[in-house]
Amino acid sequence: METLNRQRCTVLARSGIECHLLYYQIGTGKQNLMNNDIPVFVVSGDNELLNIVHSNQYDAIIIATDFHLLTKLRQSGYNGALIYESQGFSTMEEAESTVTAAAPILYNCCNGVLVPTTSYLVELFTRLCPSLNLFSFPNVLDTSTIRYIANIPPSDPVVAWIGRLEPNKNWRHFLDISLLLRQQFPNLGLWMFYDDTLSQPDDRNQFEYLLSTHGLSNVVEKLNNIPHHKMPYYYSMIGDSGGFLLSTSLLEGFGYAVAEAMACRCPVISTDSHGVRILIRHNETGKFYVHGDLDQAAAEGAELITNHALREHIRQQGIDMVAGLLNADSYVHSFRSMLHSLGLAN
Repeated sequence: METLNRQRCTVLARSGIECHLLYYQIGTGKQNLMNNDIPVFVVSGDNELLNIVHSNQYDAIIIATDFHLLTKLRQSGYNGALIYESQGFSTMEEAESTVTAAAPILYNCCNGVLVPTTSYLVELFTRLCPSLNLFSFPNVLDTSTIRYIANIPPSDPVVAWIGRLEPNKNWRHFLDISLLLRQQFPNLGLWMFYDDTLSQPDDRNQFEYLLSTHGLSNVVEKLNNIPHHKMPYYYSMIGDSGGFLLSTSLLEGFGYAVAEAMACRCPVISTDSHGVRILIRHNETGKFYVHGDLDQAAAEGAELITNHALREHIRQQGIDMVAGLLNADSYVHSFRSMLHSLGLAN
């Protein structure tokens, strides 16, 4: 969510739409906002939050996740447009229960719902909130900053994983698939990008335990909390090494890491986690494997490493896909159209 907020605030500002960000707490993602002109508020209570809202007289507020805030804002006298946004859930069960609970509040308080063009999210809100305004368009990727950077890559291919050390991101399968690939490519590099502050102690302990039992403790390079502006360098290096990004998620609302990797000419192999469907066409813009089929994942990875013609085709098609689908002009147009339909903006 932090990546999306920062990306869209930047491109919307270029078109004359001023955006502010408000969080209940700030984590290690703060480093990504330090060199940015976006106003960021971190509030500790309702009074502080409502004071900010009313003093700035916002025309519209987009609320992610915390649907109870919609009620607080309306009860405080805020009369502008309220848009509830969902970028995804950890499980289908969580999605169903959350939207079911939120539906009465959405009907009473908000002017519309915003989701990416992810099939399960569109279906969910259409079914449970059929008479609400539903806005669905692809997220934005600012390819002026997220782009390929020429580099000197490692001498051996690198397979990378990005995410939180939690069940939905399915890091265990990354280790399992890596073991299979290293049987064919003994010098294969393994890089894992994660933020240790976003994981639970049990997950961290299990992670270290499995690294040890898999014999990967001295093989996996753990890259903890890398600043976002440095990621294009890593993506580009992975792509040029002959490796790829492996996405093992169970469910994604969008999948920013996949899009960013593709924009930097780093090919991607992924489960069909719903949110990446708009990005990946098998053997065209990336590769899919069936979740749980570790042998297939390893086979797809081996083909991507050894079939140079296919690899280059996927790299080029991937970057073209992202540039066309997630470009800033399209996002600004869709965002303005949403505001216009709610009686705002020109």
